[in-house]
Amino acid sequence: MTAKSGQAMAFEKPKFDIAERSQGETAKQENTIVVRDLDFFYGSSQALHKITLDIRNREVMAFIGPSGCGKSTFLRTLNRMNDTVAGTRVEGTVLIDDVDIYASRTDVVSLRRKVGMVFQKSNPFPKSIFENVAYGIRINRMARSNADLESRVERALSDAALWDEVKDRLKTSAFGLSGGQQQRLCIARAMAVEPEVILMDEPASALDPIATQKIEELIVKLKEKYTIVIVTHNMQQAARVSDRTSFFLLGKLIETNPTRKMFTSPDEKMTEDYITGRFG
Repeated sequence: MTAKSGQAMAFEKPKFDIAERSQGETAKQENTIVVRDLDFFYGSSQALHKITLDIRNREVMAFIGPSGCGKSTFLRTLNRMNDTVAGTRVEGTVLIDDVDIYASRTDVVSLRRKVGMVFQKSNPFPKSIFENVAYGIRINRMARSNADLESRVERALSDAALWDEVKDRLKTSAFGLSGGQQQRLCIARAMAVEPEVILMDEPASALDPIATQKIEELIVKLKEKYTIVIVTHNMQQAARVSDRTSFFLLGKLIETNPTRKMFTSPDEKMTEDYITGRFG
């Protein structure tokens, strides 16, 4: 169905053009993440119901929906962060690069290196700026020398658009950074171990508008190298940064579409009602 005139969500023109793909290109695009019939349980309570979704290589996928709809729970199934919660259970299939991440032989540590995560609240380590980024490089033994380590740290900070702001104080505490800088430091820390996918759970919800803009600009830039999945309550943010958007409600995936279509002519009445503010 097509959203009735005047009912589509009014949102400001994106600062960053949503990627337009030529006809046929979508079908050829490689899917980095393939989810089929995923059910998720907290004990006897079912939180996710038969989620089926493809997330393409080097796109930004946004998850939207009201609080408690399951979008953050689903995000955490993509790198098995829910394994840390007692009594949880997953049924169904999650493939990343054709590998079943819930297979018994899966190395969860390697998985979380491949699928990095940035949380809602920035969580720098009680270490220097340099050591925050170097930490993962060290424990994964990725650097061949001190010079290589320093180069990797600089590259990660540069990719996170933070290097110019911190290059003269790398040995100072990460807690001395502003909230927005701390969040970009956490993004740099995730990128330092060279993941393929970056999961972001409301990465700008605690930031001021200027810091939020920097994070959004960074997300658009990072999709040149990474597949990015972002949970956001801010629908205008989803409109600005994502290529495709998925709408969740009551633990079910209601609809996935290119972002521009989602916010102008969604396929499902429930999606239209949420986007136009009838509930949520």
